[in-house]
Amino acid sequence: MGGCFSKPKPVELKIEVVLPEKERGKEELSASGKGSPRAYQGNGTARHFHTEERLSTPHPYPSPQDCVEAAVCHVKDLENGQMREVELGWGKVLLVKDNGEFHALGHKCPHYGAPLVKGVLSRGRVRCPWHGACFNISTGDLEDFPGLDSLHKFQVKIEKEKVYVRASKQALQLQRRTKVMAKCISPSAGYSSSTNVLIVGAETLRQEGFSDRIVLCTLDRHLPYDRPKLSKSLDTQPEQLALRPKEFFRAYGIEVLTEAQVVTVDVRTKKVVFKDGFKLEYSKLLLAPGSSPKTLSCKGKEVENVFTIRTPEDANRVVRLARGRNVVVVGAGFLGMEVAAYLTEKAHSVSVVELEETPFRRFLGERVGRALMKMFENNRVKFYMQTEVSELRGQEGKLKEVVLKSSKVVRADVCVVGIGAVPATGFLRQSGIGLDSRGFIPVNKMMQTNVPGVFAAGDAVTFPLAWRNNRKVNIPHWQMAHAQGRVAAQNMLAQEAEMSTVPYLWTAMFGKSLRYAGYGEGFDDVIIQGDLEELKFVAFYTKGDEVIAVASMNYDPIVSKVAEVLASGRAIRKREVETGDMSWLTGKGS
Repeated sequence: MGGCFSKPKPVELKIEVVLPEKERGKEELSASGKGSPRAYQGNGTARHFHTEERLSTPHPYPSPQDCVEAAVCHVKDLENGQMREVELGWGKVLLVKDNGEFHALGHKCPHYGAPLVKGVLSRGRVRCPWHGACFNISTGDLEDFPGLDSLHKFQVKIEKEKVYVRASKQALQLQRRTKVMAKCISPSAGYSSSTNVLIVGAETLRQEGFSDRIVLCTLDRHLPYDRPKLSKSLDTQPEQLALRPKEFFRAYGIEVLTEAQVVTVDVRTKKVVFKDGFKLEYSKLLLAPGSSPKTLSCKGKEVENVFTIRTPEDANRVVRLARGRNVVVVGAGFLGMEVAAYLTEKAHSVSVVELEETPFRRFLGERVGRALMKMFENNRVKFYMQTEVSELRGQEGKLKEVVLKSSKVVRADVCVVGIGAVPATGFLRQSGIGLDSRGFIPVNKMMQTNVPGVFAAGDAVTFPLAWRNNRKVNIPHWQMAHAQGRVAAQNMLAQEAEMSTVPYLWTAMFGKSLRYAGYGEGFDDVIIQGDLEELKFVAFYTKGDEVIAVASMNYDPIVSKVAEVLASGRAIRKREVETGDMSWLTGKGS
């Protein structure tokens, strides 16, 4: 999309969809045919949507007056493996030189707008410096998550040693491209996903040409939204968080059932049963139930104004009640610390209660945890460490004090609990779909459960982590859920895809971002380069002789660089990061 050297073609765009031969027979099972009143559907029925109803994306063949063309540099201005932002008048373009060839792409990551020129170029793709999304430099396609959209790819030509880029003005201004997707042609075969669903799975099915019925079911009142933002920005409204507008689901024939609670799955008859008795037949099923936050079990747990943060409503209520009041956060993990950081400017006081001796200790280690704790203390956050809550005391039913096991009494009008979560898989207990002793759904590399045709993804699964010797792990990160949803959808269409993503996560507190890649469980040493006091550092987590994870602040794009090295299959040895000489890592290109 966005290239426009060829002459304008007629406007009609037909998408014909053909399922792989071996899958076609299996996909022709019929659904229960019952429409649900809660589904977002065009005119109440699933139907084929025509191209004129597509959401506005730049037309693949824009007319010449919609195009802009300019010489952007001399062929010798860029070395192999170099990237540069160039200006085309209507917007910037990322120019990449790789293996002697020039490529021109959108310059901002469609996820949160990071400048890709500061990212990492390796193996024919550019990785975002902020959150690790990867884009193919030949097509602009999103190849690894987070985010949903791809980059525009612009046309490049070389004339008289000069590099020219030609692009549509609309594409330059949009800076994102939604992949071409099929429409729902037949409302027959019922694809269903249950509970809190992964939108990526549904989008992948449509991108790969699947044209039968897709139903997304969610316990939430809202269409799929950007949940990691909840704890980082508590007063964001649901509509600002939506990943896709309502029209998008309608245009591509993806039905969404909101506030739909699945009570059981009958794998024998291939039916999903809802709380209200409504049944939906499926031919393939993707389970992404997520997790339920753990709650306090102490005395007084029923008093008002004690919250876990699960929905936009929870987050919004906490902010409203916290203004000018005393807040206690229980748990110094990612959720608790993000909430504490966000509320410091709004609340009268913020206190954090934690069992460990430093925040993030299990995840980031003692030294990094202590440096972050200091940043919080400098922002007036008080810590009560190595203790837990023994009682919540109320006045007229509303929280007034939090009593700690150390017998300290802390004033509190609002309490936010972030002490972890458990997989929300109780509804699967009698289903025959396998669960482990902790309630997680074990899946294979293709995200399939023990039941053929039933896949699972997200926070509630354990899966084999390819670059840690296929160790079965649970990684409750946003980016992993995206990647797993995509792999599951590809395997629903018999494409034999496997999970190979390197885990990547981030957190933001007091305007500072911490990035993390890898899987550090069981690290036995932490090697720190840079300055912890100044919060400009990189920490390498090692186990034995091998680097298994990395975290950094103000050190971009090192985490993306390490993620690329790990993704390429190369092991990083402890001695390579001990010397402080990181030329092997920060060198240009691969």
